[in-house]
Amino acid sequence: MLKEKVKELLEQGLQEDPSLFLIEFAMGADNGIHVVIDGDQGVTVNDCIKISRAIENNINREEYDFSLEVASAGAAAPLVMPRQYLKNIGRKLEVRTNDDKFEGDLTEVKDDSIILEWKARVPKPVGKGKVTVQKKEEVNFSDIIKAKVVLKF
Repeated sequence: MLKEKVKELLEQGLQEDPSLFLIEFAMGADNGIHVVIDGDQGVTVNDCIKISRAIENNINREEYDFSLEVASAGAAAPLVMPRQYLKNIGRKLEVRTNDDKFEGDLTEVKDDSIILEWKARVPKPVGKGKVTVQKKEEVNFSDIIKAKVVLKF
């Protein structure tokens, strides 16, 4: 009963700001509610507060005992939804599939795939030495096992 009410309130809260979307919702046996959100322009502390209040202010504490945590998807968290890739165009991603691992700049997001581009050193076709070439790979969302943004410090 509580879980359904929380889901409903969460959906209402997210509808108030269409740039926000749900990444993860979990509820433990001890009524510990864990919500992870992301946004097309990122997530602020105020966004988390807004979603938290949308849930907490509409549930009677005398009827239900629960804890609530609303967080943003962290910078190092894996990308799990196609919508997350759009805001990361131009950033370097590390993408793992069943067959390969790629690290390159995300240059395009299509309906069912992404395009990564990077420079690589390969042996010259003739003679000794290496030459730098531009590589490009299209990866289907269905083939991605794990993808994350590569952070530079």
